[in-house]
Parts: sequence; structure tokens; C-alpha cells
Amino acid sequence: MNEPMNDSVRIVEVGPRDGLQNEKPIVPTATKIALIDRLSLAGLKSIEATSFVSPKWIPQLADAAEVFAGIQKHEGVSYPVLVPNLQGYERALAVGVREVALFTGASEAFTRQNINASIEESIDRFRPILERAGNDGVKVRGYVSTTLGCPYQGAVDVRDVVRVARRIHELGCYEVSLGDTIGIGTPSKARAMLKAVADEVPMGALAVHFHDTRGQALANVFACVEEGVRVVDASVSGLGGCPYATGASGNVATEDVVYLLHGMGFVTGVDLDALVETGQWISNEIGRGNGSKFGRALAATAAIA
Repeated sequence: MNEPMNDSVRIVEVGPRDGLQNEKPIVPTATKIALIDRLSLAGLKSIEATSFVSPKWIPQLADAAEVFAGIQKHEGVSYPVLVPNLQGYERALAVGVREVALFTGASEAFTRQNINASIEESIDRFRPILERAGNDGVKVRGYVSTTLGCPYQGAVDVRDVVRVARRIHELGCYEVSLGDTIGIGTPSKARAMLKAVADEVPMGALAVHFHDTRGQALANVFACVEEGVRVVDASVSGLGGCPYATGASGNVATEDVVYLLHGMGFVTGVDLDALVETGQWISNEIGRGNGSKFGRALAATAAIA
């Protein structure tokens, strides 16, 4: 059953991790720290800071410990980090991390290509982390990727999405983020997938995570918010992509999501002007175009004025 509707939506800002990890030039540690600090000041309450993955696999995040240690921690703001295994968890715990995220998929083929494990093996890796986190008082969030399609196997059975989401929620993930990794979904498919999962996992424990490869991400967010989800992952300036999916563009831009939600009458707690400034700033810093349509429109209006 769906949870009662409310007028607040929490944004999980994934730009510093899911966004920057796909940038080929190494982004300076100081820039990453400044980005997270700016996002905190803009009112974001959940900011995924980095990932404690092996630098061999993602050199961009080799400075995870330095980044997490360097950011200004604001009261009421969570700074989760992605951890691939118990070793990563222990590295994160050593620098004071209080929330971690775990990653698996609904597609067997994608999970094997991405983390060199079957879905069941990836979930087995969760168990010692969840046990340790429970003892340490650390919150654990779970990601389920390829919920609407896979670059290797094509269509993904919604029953697989439901099964994986239910399993990791039952194991102790307080929140499960449902990801359209290659940006193939449409609003009707996104809504149907969310409804199917919400029959097995409480809507209040679900989040959505859309990439904008085919220009559908914002429409998918709208459909899922209408359906009752109240947590949305997004990336400032639309940073990101998927190295395993040819042509996959970045995550839906946080600026565009916040503009949409405010227009729908929802409260996010985000200062949209400060967020837009941050999006343009990071775009300039890393030398790429601003992926936020709202950000670009505001900049164009300012230039005309």
C-alpha cells in the first residue's frame, strides 16, 4: 500500500559521486570539497559525497578519504558514501562516515559486467556490511540499477526488480533507490515499476533515480511523485552518465527537479537560486556544458537583462 501523501520531497544529491566519477580529467580534491559545501549551503539535506571504491577501478574517487574529511558537516545534513565491500566500509568508517550506500542491479548481465558478480553474490556481499553497520549505528541505503532496461540483456522483468528491492530492504537497507541506469524508461513504465515495487516495499522506503539519455527523466520523476514517491535522486548540472551504457547521458539535473517540484507545490528546502549558481560554477570548473535546462534558461535571461 502507498504511504499517505505529504507536501515534502527529499532530494538526494548524487553529483559529487555519481556525477563526477564519470569525468575523465581528474577533478581537484579542493573542487570536490567546495562543491559539497556549496550544495550544503543551498539547502540539500542528503548529499552523496564520494565512493570508497578501489582507485584502480575509479581513479577519479581515489581521494575519497580526503574529500570526506575536508567537507564542512552541517547539522541535519547526511553525507552518504558508496561502499562496494567490507573493506570499503571500514575505510569509510575510519573517517567518520555515518551513512553508506550499497549497489546491485535487477539485471543479471549488467551486475556481472559492472561488479563482476551475480545478483545473489552481490547481495551476499551486503550481509557483513549490514551486520557491521547495524552494530556501528550506521545507516545503509541500497541502489537497484537497470530497473527499466539493461544495455546487455535489454528488457528487465519487473518481477526481478521487485525481488531484489524486497531482498535488500528486508536485509536492512532503510531506503531503496530504483535506478533507470541507461535512461530508457517512459513515465508509464516508470510508474508501473514503482507501483509493483511499492506492493512489496513501503513507498516511504523508496526513491527514484533517472538518467536523461532519451529526455524522459523529468517526466518520469513527475509520474513517480504523482504515484507517491517522496525521495528523488538528482545531480547538480546533470552531471554523470554510465560508463557501461553507450550514449547514456547524465542524471536528471537537480535544478530542473527542484523547479518542477516547487511548481507542483512541494517543499524541498532547497534554495533554487543558490543551486543554480552552484551548477554553473561546477560546470565552469570542470569545463563542460551546464546540463540543467533551467540553469541555462536562467543564465540566458540574465545575459539578456
